[in-house]
Amino acid sequence: MTEDRESLSPGGAWALIGVLFALVAITLPELGSDPWHFRPGAVDPQGPLAPLVRAAGEEWDLGIPRASCFLAALLCGAAALLLIARPRALSKRLAVALVLAVGLLLTAPATLLQLGLRDSTAPWFFTNDSTYQIEQGGDLLLDLDNPYGHDYRKSGLERFYTRDGSVSERVREREVALEHFAYFPGAIVTAAVWRLLPDPFDDYRLLVLVCNLLMLAAALAFRGPLSVRLALGALLVCSPIAVRSAWFGQNDAPSLLLLVLAFALVSRRRFGWAAATLAAAILLKQFSLVAAPFLALMIWQMGTDREERKRAVLAFVGVLAAGIIPFLIVDPVAFYEDTIRYGAGTYRIVGYGLSAILVRTGIVADREAAYPFGLIALSTWVPLTVWLLLAQRRSREVWIGAAGFAISILWLMFIGRTFNNYYLVWPMTGAVIAALLACASGLPARPPAPPPTPAARARTPAPGP
Repeated sequence: MTEDRESLSPGGAWALIGVLFALVAITLPELGSDPWHFRPGAVDPQGPLAPLVRAAGEEWDLGIPRASCFLAALLCGAAALLLIARPRALSKRLAVALVLAVGLLLTAPATLLQLGLRDSTAPWFFTNDSTYQIEQGGDLLLDLDNPYGHDYRKSGLERFYTRDGSVSERVREREVALEHFAYFPGAIVTAAVWRLLPDPFDDYRLLVLVCNLLMLAAALAFRGPLSVRLALGALLVCSPIAVRSAWFGQNDAPSLLLLVLAFALVSRRRFGWAAATLAAAILLKQFSLVAAPFLALMIWQMGTDREERKRAVLAFVGVLAAGIIPFLIVDPVAFYEDTIRYGAGTYRIVGYGLSAILVRTGIVADREAAYPFGLIALSTWVPLTVWLLLAQRRSREVWIGAAGFAISILWLMFIGRTFNNYYLVWPMTGAVIAALLACASGLPARPPAPPPTPAARARTPAPGP
C-alpha cells in the first residue's frame, strides 16, 4: 500500500514504531544518569512542581524519568496493537502525536523534576553552568546591562561550582568562566524573552525541551516520503543526546532547530528565509557558522538568479548585524575576548578530542597549556572543508552539501580545545539533514536545461555529411 500525503502505509507505520521503540530502548538505561552531584541541604518543595518533588522523595530520583520512559515503550506497544487489530494506513496527525508523546515522556519528567528541585532549593542547584549563565545574561539584558565583560564572580554562578552553594574564594579566582560570557547574542536575547515567564518555567532548559520537540516540525518541512520524514524527525526529537540536553542543560537545541529549518527552506527554494534562519542559528551557537559555505553553495547550485542571491546575502548579513552590532558598539573588546578568544585559547582542555589526546601523551603540557588549534585547523580542517565544497560543486545532488557540513564540523570539533561527547549531536544532525534531502524528490543541484525553442532549433545548423 502506498502513502498519500496525509497518511502512513502500514509498512511505514511499523517502521516508525520500530524507530521509536529502538530510541526508547537505547535511552532507558542511561536516562538521568551522571548528573551534577549537588549537596543543597534542606529541600523545601514549593511552587507548581512541588508535588513532583515530593513524589521523587525531595531528591534527584531516577525512578520517575525511567518509569516514564517505560511508559513510552508501552505506548509504542499500544500503537503496534492498533496496527495488528486494524492493518490500515495511519493518519499523519496520529503519527505526529505518537512521536511527540514519546518525546515528551522521554524528556519532560526529568526536566520538570530538575526545575522543581531547583525551585525548591536555590537557583545554583539542579542546573547546568551554561544555561544558568545564559539566564543571567538574559537578566542583564533586561536590566540594560552588557553580559560581555561582566564579572560573574558574585552573581551566584560561583556557588554552582562548589556544589553545596557555599562561596569559595578559590573558585572565584580559578574558575575562568566567571570572567567570561562565551555565548553569542542570540542566546542572550532568547533567554531575556524566556525569563519573562513565571517561575519555575523561566528556566532555559524548558526552551531547550520545546526546541527538541519542534525538531519534528522542521523535519516535516522537507519534501519527500512522509514515513522517512517522520522517522528522521523522531530521531532528532528522541535521540539520547537530545533527551539529556533538556534535563541536564545543554543549550544546542535552539540553534540546531534553526539549522534544520534553514536547510528545509532551501529545499523549498525559500532562499532569503533560509539565509536569515541560518544567521539566527549562528547567533544562537557559533557552530552553525560551519554550515554557511555549504548552504550558500546549495543556493547557488539550485539555479538562483542574481537578485535571489543578493536578497539571500542581504538577509544573512542583516540578521547577523542586527544581533551582533549592538554588543560591538557597547564593548567590542569584551565581545571578542568572551566569544572568540575565550573558547579558542582561554578555556581549559576538556573532553575526548585531539587536544585531550595530546595532553595524555605529554605533547601538550597540561589542560591549561597553550594548544595550537589555529595551526591544526589551517593545515587540516580548512583543506578538508575546501575539498568537501569542491565535491559538492561537482555533484548534482543537494544532499552532498549537508553531508559535507556533517563531516566538516565533526573534524573541527575533534581538533578543538574542547570536545564533549554531546557535541556529536551536530554532525548527527547534519547527517539527518542529508538523509532528508536525499529522500526528497526533484531536488537536483543543477536543474536540467530547458528544451530549445522552435526558433533556436531553426537557427541550429544541420549536421554535415
